[in-house]
Amino acid sequence: MSPHEADNQLDLTLIARIVEGALLASNQPLTLAQLQGLFPNDPQIPPDSIQRAIELLQHTCTERSVELVEVASGFRFQLKADVHAWVSPLWTERKTKYSRATLETLALIAYRQPITRGEIEQIRGVAVNSNIIHTLEEREWIRVVGHRDAPGKPALFGTTKAFLDYFGLKRLDELPPLSDLKDIGELEPQLPLHNNHRHTAQLQIQTDQTPNRSISGTTAPISGISPQPTQEVNTDTQSNRPDNNRP
Repeated sequence: MSPHEADNQLDLTLIARIVEGALLASNQPLTLAQLQGLFPNDPQIPPDSIQRAIELLQHTCTERSVELVEVASGFRFQLKADVHAWVSPLWTERKTKYSRATLETLALIAYRQPITRGEIEQIRGVAVNSNIIHTLEEREWIRVVGHRDAPGKPALFGTTKAFLDYFGLKRLDELPPLSDLKDIGELEPQLPLHNNHRHTAQLQIQTDQTPNRSISGTTAPISGISPQPTQEVNTDTQSNRPDNNRP
């Protein structure tokens, strides 16, 4: 690199400030490519500058109430769990409560995807109300990822990037082990930093015997669920299929 090029190179601290500003201003996570796109007229930025800026920001968040995390759709700032209880009263959006049947259905789709409605009903032992599927699709937590190669070509359901983002996950293999799941309570979004679009979710675990407990991730008390063997499917897209060896 010539002295002239070195003089024109942006300082890492400035790059980090720009990245921080973009993440705070955006109402959705931003990918590395999107963050790199903030500097179209700065060709002298080293290829790893954005990643280094993110690592710098993550380090500076150590003693702060927010953290910079990577979820399925990119990077975002979010509140840390240890301050959530004090800040959450400022959250003005009404808490959404879901039935046990809805959360069990969501858990089955998350852990056994791709899975058909009939297979969900077989595992749960009861019919799946159409409103449950509609609710999960409306929240953009699930989608049809293909069709089973079977009579009637039943739809196969899988989770979405929006599902991973909402629960603060980057990949499906970050789902908590089924053995960690206790009981079903309510889904409550954390307070956003500056608007009602950025949030993560925690499942508030409530029982009669123990205080509320929060765990990150989608949960439901489904016992006896084992990984589903590979099935022959005709899929449209399968970007969210989990590792079949994952418990």
